Amino acid sequence: MTVNQILSVKGNNVFSIVSTISVYEGLKVMGEKNVGALLVIDDNEIVGILSERDYARKIVLKDKTSKGTLVKDIMGTGIITVKPTDDINFCMGLMSGKRIRHLPVVDNGSVLGVVSIGDIVKAVIEDQQEIIHHLDSYINGTQI
Repeated sequence: MTVNQILSVKGNNVFSIVSTISVYEGLKVMGEKNVGALLVIDDNEIVGILSERDYARKIVLKDKTSKGTLVKDIMGTGIITVKPTDDINFCMGLMSGKRIRHLPVVDNGSVLGVVSIGDIVKAVIEDQQEIIHHLDSYINGTQI
Protein backbone atom coordinates (compact mmCIF):
# COMPACT_ATOMS: atom_id res chain seq x y z
CA MET A 1 0.00 0.00 0.00
CA THR A 2 1.24 3.49 -0.82
CA VAL A 3 0.84 6.93 0.72
CA ASN A 4 -1.32 7.91 -2.25
CA GLN A 5 -3.76 5.11 -1.42
CA ILE A 6 -4.07 6.42 2.14
CA LEU A 7 -4.72 9.96 0.89
CA SER A 8 -7.35 8.69 -1.55
CA VAL A 9 -9.34 7.37 1.41
CA LYS A 10 -8.47 9.98 4.03
CA GLY A 11 -8.53 12.99 1.75
CA ASN A 12 -5.83 15.49 1.11
CA ASN A 13 -6.85 18.42 3.26
CA VAL A 14 -3.78 20.37 4.32
CA PHE A 15 -4.22 22.64 7.30
CA SER A 16 -1.46 25.14 7.76
CA ILE A 17 -0.46 28.33 9.52
CA VAL A 18 2.37 30.84 9.21
CA SER A 19 5.22 30.94 11.69
CA THR A 20 4.59 34.51 12.85
CA ILE A 21 1.24 33.97 14.55
CA SER A 22 0.92 33.25 18.26
CA VAL A 23 0.83 29.71 19.52
CA TYR A 24 -2.64 30.49 20.88
CA GLU A 25 -3.88 31.32 17.37
CA GLY A 26 -2.33 28.10 16.09
CA LEU A 27 -4.06 26.09 18.81
CA LYS A 28 -7.38 27.69 17.85
CA VAL A 29 -6.90 26.46 14.27
CA MET A 30 -6.06 22.97 15.55
CA GLY A 31 -9.25 22.96 17.59
CA GLU A 32 -11.39 24.24 14.71
CA LYS A 33 -9.98 21.64 12.33
CA ASN A 34 -9.89 18.88 14.96
CA VAL A 35 -6.26 17.96 14.23
CA GLY A 36 -3.25 17.39 16.46
CA ALA A 37 -0.71 19.13 14.26
CA LEU A 38 -0.48 21.83 11.61
CA LEU A 39 2.04 22.43 8.89
CA VAL A 40 3.83 25.76 9.22
CA ILE A 41 4.21 27.24 5.75
CA ASP A 42 5.97 30.53 4.98
CA ASP A 43 6.30 31.77 1.41
CA ASN A 44 4.95 28.46 0.02
CA GLU A 45 7.62 26.44 1.82
CA ILE A 46 7.16 24.04 4.74
CA VAL A 47 9.28 25.47 7.55
CA GLY A 48 7.93 23.44 10.44
CA ILE A 49 5.14 21.56 12.16
CA LEU A 50 3.26 22.74 15.24
CA SER A 51 1.87 19.89 17.33
CA GLU A 52 0.00 19.50 20.57
CA ARG A 53 3.16 17.87 21.88
CA ASP A 54 5.15 21.06 21.11
CA TYR A 55 2.61 23.05 23.09
CA ALA A 56 2.72 20.73 26.07
CA ARG A 57 6.49 20.48 26.24
CA LYS A 58 7.58 23.95 25.13
CA ILE A 59 4.86 26.18 26.55
CA VAL A 60 3.07 24.54 29.46
CA LEU A 61 6.09 22.84 31.00
CA LYS A 62 8.28 25.93 30.58
CA ASP A 63 5.81 28.41 32.11
CA LYS A 64 5.43 30.36 28.85
CA THR A 65 2.15 31.72 27.54
CA SER A 66 0.55 30.65 24.29
CA LYS A 67 -0.55 34.21 23.56
CA GLY A 68 2.92 35.63 24.14
CA THR A 69 4.89 33.05 22.16
CA LEU A 70 5.15 32.80 18.38
CA VAL A 71 4.76 29.52 16.51
CA LYS A 72 8.29 29.87 15.07
CA ASP A 73 9.69 29.75 18.61
CA ILE A 74 8.35 26.27 19.39
CA MET A 75 7.57 24.52 16.09
CA GLY A 76 9.37 21.37 15.09
CA THR A 77 11.84 21.93 12.25
CA GLY A 78 13.91 19.65 10.04
CA ILE A 79 10.76 18.38 8.39
CA ILE A 80 10.89 14.97 6.77
CA THR A 81 8.56 14.53 3.81
CA VAL A 82 7.42 11.56 1.77
CA LYS A 83 6.24 11.11 -1.80
CA PRO A 84 2.79 9.81 -2.74
CA THR A 85 4.42 6.70 -4.23
CA ASP A 86 6.23 5.77 -1.01
CA ASP A 87 5.25 2.51 0.66
CA ILE A 88 3.58 2.63 4.08
CA ASN A 89 6.23 0.32 5.53
CA PHE A 90 8.85 2.90 4.53
CA CYS A 91 6.78 5.60 6.26
CA MET A 92 6.42 3.49 9.39
CA GLY A 93 10.17 2.99 9.51
CA LEU A 94 10.75 6.74 9.16
CA MET A 95 8.24 7.59 11.85
CA SER A 96 9.59 5.01 14.24
CA GLY A 97 13.24 5.77 13.59
CA LYS A 98 12.88 9.55 13.74
CA ARG A 99 10.23 9.49 16.50
CA ILE A 100 7.78 11.62 14.54
CA ARG A 101 4.02 11.39 14.17
CA HIS A 102 3.29 13.33 10.98
CA LEU A 103 4.71 13.19 7.47
CA PRO A 104 3.86 15.85 4.89
CA VAL A 105 3.31 14.33 1.45
CA VAL A 106 5.11 16.37 -1.21
CA ASP A 107 5.36 15.89 -4.94
CA ASN A 108 7.15 18.30 -7.30
CA GLY A 109 7.24 20.95 -4.60
CA SER A 110 3.50 20.78 -3.88
CA VAL A 111 2.07 19.63 -0.58
CA LEU A 112 -0.54 16.96 -1.33
CA GLY A 113 -1.50 16.04 2.21
CA VAL A 114 -0.26 14.79 5.56
CA VAL A 115 -0.21 11.24 6.89
CA SER A 116 -0.14 10.57 10.61
CA ILE A 117 1.06 7.57 12.55
CA GLY A 118 -2.62 6.71 13.08
CA ASP A 119 -3.22 6.68 9.32
CA ILE A 120 -0.25 4.37 8.80
CA VAL A 121 -1.24 1.97 11.59
CA LYS A 122 -4.81 1.83 10.29
CA ALA A 123 -3.56 1.02 6.78
CA VAL A 124 -1.22 -1.70 8.06
CA ILE A 125 -4.04 -3.30 10.06
CA GLU A 126 -6.39 -3.24 7.05
CA ASP A 127 -3.67 -4.75 4.86
CA GLN A 128 -3.02 -7.53 7.39
CA GLN A 129 -6.74 -8.27 7.71
CA GLU A 130 -6.97 -8.68 3.95
CA ILE A 131 -4.00 -11.08 3.96
CA ILE A 132 -5.58 -13.09 6.79
CA HIS A 133 -8.86 -13.26 4.88
CA HIS A 134 -7.10 -14.55 1.74
CA LEU A 135 -5.09 -17.12 3.72
CA ASP A 136 -8.22 -18.28 5.54
CA SER A 137 -10.04 -18.66 2.21
CA TYR A 138 -7.12 -20.62 0.77
CA ILE A 139 -6.86 -22.93 3.79
CA ASN A 140 -10.60 -23.61 3.83
CA GLY A 141 -10.75 -24.13 0.07
CA THR A 142 -13.16 -21.27 -0.49
CA GLN A 143 -10.77 -19.17 -2.57
CA ILE A 144 -12.01 -18.36 -6.03
